[in-house]
Amino acid sequence: MKARIFQKPKNAMQSGRAGTQRWMLEFAPAEARKADPLMGWAGSGDTRRQLRLGFASRDEALAYAARNGIEAEVVSTPARTLKIQAYADNFR
Repeated sequence: MKARIFQKPKNAMQSGRAGTQRWMLEFAPAEARKADPLMGWAGSGDTRRQLRLGFASRDEALAYAARNGIEAEVVSTPARTLKIQAYADNFR
């Protein structure tokens, strides 16, 4: 089993950063999706694809993966850059 551990990025459509502090463990797909012959919906027999586990810290996620024999890859989050400017700069 392969999985990746990452922090959820900030939603581009909202200004808040709620929910971005948690670390997520998400399993890699084990098999490809295929179209259902009757309805045409995409599906597979891989139930781990539906799981997304949340943890308070990166270390907790790594400990869970090690305890359960999951090969985990940590995807680092890029540093957030602040563009500091004064309100008066909008009128220059």
